[in-house]
Amino acid sequence: MFKKYVWGLSLGLLIGLPAVLFALPGAGMAGSLDESVQEGRALFMTGTFGGNGRSCNSCHTGDGTTLGALPNGKAISSLNNAAAIFPRYNARLGVVLSLQDQVHNCIAGALEGTPPASDSREMVALISYLTSLAQGKAIDMGGKPE
Repeated sequence: MFKKYVWGLSLGLLIGLPAVLFALPGAGMAGSLDESVQEGRALFMTGTFGGNGRSCNSCHTGDGTTLGALPNGKAISSLNNAAAIFPRYNARLGVVLSLQDQVHNCIAGALEGTPPASDSREMVALISYLTSLAQGKAIDMGGKPE
């Protein structure tokens, strides 16, 4: 397990992905990284997670790459650098959130759905997709969304 984790961590650092993608028990389940990113994009675009019929793309429009809006009309930033600015402090909740925590909260909140488990293929795929949007962005934990 240690050798697999170290190799995955090294690969993750080399290509700019968070080590968490390689450390989660379900991380290898989606096949290649490209397949995981594509699965994550599909879930982002159409996954309703048993909720109110909305998908992530309902609020985070343009595949998450353009400005969006919450159901109440409040404007929200793109997700272009989301993976680069987490973990970040959430003043409303009074806690530091990981990107997975934020995805969980969005699915449970705005989508009124059941979020996938943290170590599930679906969550790993969603995080893979969001991380792909931040490719080449500087790490800025707690920074501002673009």
